[in-house]
Amino acid sequence: MIRLFVPHPLKAGAGVAPTIDQSRYLTAVMRLSVGDEILVFNGQDGEWSCTLTEAGKRGCLLKAEEQTRPQAFGPDLDLVIAMVKRGRVETIVEKAAELGARRVRLTQTRRTNVDFLKLGRLDAIAIEAAEQTGRLDVPAVDDPQKLDKILDGWDPARKLVFCDEGGDARPMIQALADTSAPAAILIGPEGGFAPEERERLRSLPFVIPVSLGPRILRADTAAIAAMALWQAAAGDWR
Repeated sequence: MIRLFVPHPLKAGAGVAPTIDQSRYLTAVMRLSVGDEILVFNGQDGEWSCTLTEAGKRGCLLKAEEQTRPQAFGPDLDLVIAMVKRGRVETIVEKAAELGARRVRLTQTRRTNVDFLKLGRLDAIAIEAAEQTGRLDVPAVDDPQKLDKILDGWDPARKLVFCDEGGDARPMIQALADTSAPAAILIGPEGGFAPEERERLRSLPFVIPVSLGPRILRADTAAIAAMALWQAAAGDWR
């Protein structure tokens, strides 16, 4: 069954107008006709079965019929990722959505060598991944902020899992044995964190340094591995 994310309120009988691109996808790519059904969600009202009621050159119209699943959210897990090359950031956002992250926070560190990303493109990737994986919400992708600013405003109730390449942190699966949400995972840039950043992170009471193993991982690999390990340690695969 085709699933679409729509930024419209959903209730029985409500009309839903997909975007032009979504309409083209439904009618020209998937070749749906009036009377066919799809699933839609908006991140607030659960998942709904909708019927295609109108289809034309200017777009199409759906009618919400019945709720198929009530609204639910995954684990309260953020991913804080240093900005890396565009293709790798896109992969990270896609996999973060697939693995259930609630938010992706882009950060600039001392060794960040990328200073421009198309946030609209990242939002579109997050939406597409949410549609494909069956989740009922879409992770937010925040504007980039400097790491110091993020740490200055950090809520200490949220543990920050610092993936440390220093070599003396405990394995992640052990370090998180008693940790649950809310939490966040921090992945550094190519070249790792600067010594002063690592020192500050290690000094903060809400930070948990962890190791992802003996090898140096690329940012996208590290993010995927860390999110999977966190969910395994927390026992939370919702």
